[in-house]
Amino acid sequence: MTDQLKQEGKFSYLEIGEGTPIIILHGLMGGLSNFDGVANFFPPKGYKILIPELPIYKMPVLKTNVKNFAKYVKQFIDHKQLKDVILLGNSLGGHIGLLCTKMYPEYIKALVITGSSGLYESAMGESYPKRGDRDYIQKKAENVFYDPKVATKEIVDEVYATVNDRQKLIRTLAIAKSAIRHNMGKDLPNMETPTCIIWGRNDNVTPPEVADEFHEKLPDSDLYWIEKCGHAAMMEHPNEFNELLFAWLEKRGY
Repeated sequence: MTDQLKQEGKFSYLEIGEGTPIIILHGLMGGLSNFDGVANFFPPKGYKILIPELPIYKMPVLKTNVKNFAKYVKQFIDHKQLKDVILLGNSLGGHIGLLCTKMYPEYIKALVITGSSGLYESAMGESYPKRGDRDYIQKKAENVFYDPKVATKEIVDEVYATVNDRQKLIRTLAIAKSAIRHNMGKDLPNMETPTCIIWGRNDNVTPPEVADEFHEKLPDSDLYWIEKCGHAAMMEHPNEFNELLFAWLEKRGY
């Protein structure tokens, strides 16, 4: 899919379809939050899918934090002249989506989070390991998914390259620290934006009780579980994820 990337100024992004805009926010490692299933399913149903490349490893270290990523998403919304946007985020992308929704609620019609950080941050440091040998990295990558076979060689290679790149590692740690600083626990009860929470029942990175807490604290939220599923529901069970999300969007009139 990367062959269809559009480059405009500082923004590099995929755009598919026409209709209600859904902006997809990936996690720290793009390969660990692959949204191909979503990108193929929604455009024929009247949605425009936008997947901006987040500048996770491109910002100066001192500016590498969740808040600046949320501002970047708002700049992207302005650049595309969008309004009434649906944000869909996985892992760190979920956290960026939550913060963006808190900061700019008038632009965000709905929020969808899956395996999101923002409440439970010990996940960050744990799931993106410091350097190590390839076998260790492979086990860590497999731990993200319920079925270890989802962690293909390409995915393991990406994680391995990232944790062995000093500049990326420094930024990963900066993001992990900023995620802890930007814990959303106190903000959630004041966030009225309709939110769809889709979670893997076997998520080892952000465990199921995190989803329960998001649901409890977000005033207008619905929670859906996917069985035999880890941290990346849209990648592990794309059909079920798409059906759940589409049903929710229809129920809400989006």
